[in-house]
Amino acid sequence: MAGKNNGKRLAKSYEGIDRNSAYGLSEAVSLIKGGASAKFDETIEIAMNLGVDPRHADQNVRGVVALPHGTGKTVRVAVFAKDAKADEAREAGADIVGADDLAAEIQSGKFEFDRVIATPDMMAVVGRLGKILGPRGMMPNPKLGTVTPDVAGAIKAVKGGQVEFRVEKAGIVHAGVGKASFGEDALVENVRAFVEAIQKAKPTGAKGTYVKRVALSSTMGPGVKIDVSSLSASA
Repeated sequence: MAGKNNGKRLAKSYEGIDRNSAYGLSEAVSLIKGGASAKFDETIEIAMNLGVDPRHADQNVRGVVALPHGTGKTVRVAVFAKDAKADEAREAGADIVGADDLAAEIQSGKFEFDRVIATPDMMAVVGRLGKILGPRGMMPNPKLGTVTPDVAGAIKAVKGGQVEFRVEKAGIVHAGVGKASFGEDALVENVRAFVEAIQKAKPTGAKGTYVKRVALSSTMGPGVKIDVSSLSASA
């Protein structure tokens, strides 16, 4: 019965949405919020189809963006640090702090965190976990601010709504940009901040149209195509 009920709910959430039309950002957000009718606070997700081929190094798109209204998600942070830096990490709200002991836990398959931060002196330990953390998108990286002596600042950024993005094989980049419970203005501002970060991360090798298609959806709801021209802050 659950599947049947979900089908009915999804069909109802598509009412009023023309799946062939591209909507302005504000209208799309309103439609997505209206269609988010699950019994939990659904995540609002953006998917962008970019004119890049990530197989080429000069067409990779990767970075981080601090969403002005956060993600609405509780992020569990693991920190590789020792001594005073470990104490600093705990005081800053890290959920897990360790060194070789934390590496051993990860190697045993224990993952009770969403993001990983490391001090530079711990990268010899973290480096051994590349094959485990890399495919999960969790490997600390100086360019993303997750290998840093400022562990307190990094923890604050990650827990405060910082989103990491990375283009996938088909040229798609996607991320959660808030919750259905957010106000429409907050979601619009978060989406624009994310799109602006993608624009700034445009690689040197990108040719032709960079942002091809954009869609917004909720976890259990319909997808809505966005008019790309409505995404800029001046729109």
